[in-house]
Amino acid sequence: MKVFIIGATGLLGSAAARELLARGHKVSGLALPPSPQQFVLPPGLDLTFGNLLAMTDEQILERICGFEGLVFAAGVDERLESDSNAYDMFYRYNILPLERLLPLAIEAGIRHVAVLGSYFVHFNRIWPARLLAARHPYIRSRADQEALALSFADQGLDVSVLELPYIFGAQPGRRPVWMFLVDTIRKMPLATFYPRGGTAMITLRQAGQCIAGALETTRGARSYPIGWFNLNWREMLEIFHRHLGLERPIITIPDWLFAMNGKRLKRDQLRRGIEGGLDLARLHEIMCDQAFIGREAACLELGVTEDDLDNAIGESVRLCLEIGQSPKLAIGMRGE
Repeated sequence: MKVFIIGATGLLGSAAARELLARGHKVSGLALPPSPQQFVLPPGLDLTFGNLLAMTDEQILERICGFEGLVFAAGVDERLESDSNAYDMFYRYNILPLERLLPLAIEAGIRHVAVLGSYFVHFNRIWPARLLAARHPYIRSRADQEALALSFADQGLDVSVLELPYIFGAQPGRRPVWMFLVDTIRKMPLATFYPRGGTAMITLRQAGQCIAGALETTRGARSYPIGWFNLNWREMLEIFHRHLGLERPIITIPDWLFAMNGKRLKRDQLRRGIEGGLDLARLHEIMCDQAFIGREAACLELGVTEDDLDNAIGESVRLCLEIGQSPKLAIGMRGE
């Protein structure tokens, strides 16, 4: 299969490219410049630089014609804040590109599309009383993105949306999502304080397997809740501590204390005229629960195999430490 990846030099786009190339597919991609320093282009990837949002329909069609598969690995995550309406910002980066891209994909003759989404959409479905999409602009944007993408299956595309959880692994030259957590842990002098709860997670290599498997096997419209490892926060932090060289207690704080701190942080956002992707005053409703997804939910079907989570977390932590010493050597998300 000939596959085109939007966001091919990103953490997930490059992982998808490596896995697809290893399976014998031909892969091309589009990415925003600059490429991360120390980034090693996957051998065989035909890469061009450009801004999808600034391209005309004709320019996009020219790039994607002749391909059978399309991966949308662009967009932004919940870390990005807005000085106005957060949902509008997420709409611009996560939804609007697909509104233009998917009709063009049909016109170009593409048959298989994989969109990289968020596991928050899965929990929005199974925890309806918590109104996650209504309360968190980022989750609403991902739910709307997923609904939009899946609607195009009625127009002849095979569309998969991967509801991705925490992902561990490193891409040299790109700022990991874990920078904030590593900095927070290191600033706590005597112990690490964290709430109860936990999360599903996968390694970067497994993310590539999910994407390739979805492109190869999905027929019609499918959303895939992705998870392989399920760790509570204490278990995850113990691994972080070991790779940070820290020997100190991990203290589980009560839900009300975590919620109170979230409300304080939200008040600070309001004073600065900032809106985040997640409502920090309600974040305890997610963080203090077990956001677990078993591998049988989708990963086994997609052909995901066992991997070394400890090593993947170690790679993430070491890269955070390296970038902390030389921050100019790394790039982050769009807008950072």
